[in-house]
Amino acid sequence: MRVTPETVREEHARVRDRAPVVVPILNDTRERLGDLFDAEVDRVAEETYRREVDAVFADGEVGVNVAGYVAVLRDLDVAGDYPGFVVDEVLGRELAAAIAGGQPLSLLAQATFHVADVHVDRDATADAAGPGAGTAGADDLDAALAAGFQTRLPGWEWREGESPFAVDPDR
Repeated sequence: MRVTPETVREEHARVRDRAPVVVPILNDTRERLGDLFDAEVDRVAEETYRREVDAVFADGEVGVNVAGYVAVLRDLDVAGDYPGFVVDEVLGRELAAAIAGGQPLSLLAQATFHVADVHVDRDATADAAGPGAGTAGADDLDAALAAGFQTRLPGWEWREGESPFAVDPDR
C-alpha cells in the first residue's frame, strides 16, 4: 500500500460519504452508553459528522494516519474471519483513537469501539458498493468511525464547561 496526498483525499471522501451508515451506529452507541451511565447524550446529525470528518482530515498528520487505517480496514479480509479477529480489532481501536484525539479521549474511543463493534451487523455495513464492502474489516471500520467521532463530538454533559480538576497556575 502506498499512501499519497491523493489517497488521503480519496479516503476523506469515502469517510464523509459513509455518514448514512456511520451516524446511525454513532447515535445508537451514544444511546447505549447514555443508558449505561444514566446520562442524556445529544444525537449527532449527518452534517455534523461530515464537518468533523473535514476537521480530522484538515490536520494532515492525523489525516494521513486515519486514511491509512481506513484503507487497511476497508480491504482487510481473512478467510473464515475468526482467525483475523485480532488484527481487525486492533486496527479498529487504533482508528477510533486517532479520530478522537489525545488522552483521555483516545482511550475512551478505544473502549467505545468495542461497544459499537458488538452491535454492528457485518451485513448491514456491506450496503455500500465499492471496495471493502462485506470484508472482515468493514464492520470494524464503521464501528471505529462511529466510536471515534462520537467520542470527539460534543454532547456529553461531563465534557461541557471547565473541568473541576483543572489547576489555575495563578492561585
